[in-house]
Amino acid sequence: MSAAVSTLTRVRRARLRAGTYGAWHGGSGGPEIGLIVPVSDPETLRRVLETAGPTRLTVVVPAAQAIGWGDALRAAAEAGHEVAGSGPASPLAALDVAAGHAIRSWAADASPAPGHRSLLALAARGVHPLPLPDVAARPGGTLRVGPDDLAATLADLKARGYRPMPVRDLPGLRRATPRDALAHAYALTVEANFTRAHHVIDLTSRPDAVMRVAPLRDAPAPLPLPPDTPTAEMHLDSARLVSMAARSQLGTYRAYQRSLKDVAYAMQTLPELADAQAVFAVTLFYGPLEQAGFTLLELPPARARLYGLGFRVLRLVHGTTRPPSVQQPKMAWMPREEFLTRYGQPLRP
Repeated sequence: MSAAVSTLTRVRRARLRAGTYGAWHGGSGGPEIGLIVPVSDPETLRRVLETAGPTRLTVVVPAAQAIGWGDALRAAAEAGHEVAGSGPASPLAALDVAAGHAIRSWAADASPAPGHRSLLALAARGVHPLPLPDVAARPGGTLRVGPDDLAATLADLKARGYRPMPVRDLPGLRRATPRDALAHAYALTVEANFTRAHHVIDLTSRPDAVMRVAPLRDAPAPLPLPPDTPTAEMHLDSARLVSMAARSQLGTYRAYQRSLKDVAYAMQTLPELADAQAVFAVTLFYGPLEQAGFTLLELPPARARLYGLGFRVLRLVHGTTRPPSVQQPKMAWMPREEFLTRYGQPLRP
């Protein structure tokens, strides 16, 4: 029975990610992030409002009970917070009255989850399921945070450069599509397996960071180094880069350049990269790296075609509409000392 329930839950979540019932998808790649805070009683709601201070949030309330929370709900709405519902759809009109405004979002994955008929009824009234929350913060995404963790989460997000806000205010918020479900499945399978197999280190703590890096025990051709030379291979966070590019080409270029400093800091501080004698990337975006001082190398034709095919698959998965200015990738590389001289920083003793 539990396996069947788990399968049904996965199917339900996949359908929501694909836009079933008009489900929302997160915004575009900027510092904004939608913060979803579930509350179970009016006292907790008041505490959340006090903790949030001037930061506005999406608060999720159990519709059937919250219709009696009049003062607390109106205080949340008047302070600019988004009130979203959870549970069956039947008290929707009463919840609109209690909150003092029309409810436009619903937590379709909250327990107890609304059934198919409830979600259809909500969709008919123009109420959208909230985006399913992400595991970690990402630009334009959403996070679900418990009331007890709200203060620490707000401090952490703001320290990293994120701007928390209600889901309804996310720039670029739109209805999800099947491609969004495909991209999520790709991230959980292909990208996750690659990350584990190659020990890729994520360097995207900031919302404008786009690099990851993997330690290698050898120097792949055509690097002009002995084959057993340790190196560091840079990888772009493709989903984040595509999202940023949809918002601003110039901002994406600047983020790309700033992220080189993240790689340099990792090479200076992480034991896994301490002996890497060069940094390199195989990429279609070699133009900015050449401008940043990297040397370009031609790949063997067969490898270039293979990498080119992989990049076309990524474009298909992430729905990139702008065609690349080049069709064949190149390798860009720089020796360790030169890279750290350009992009490293003095470290405290």
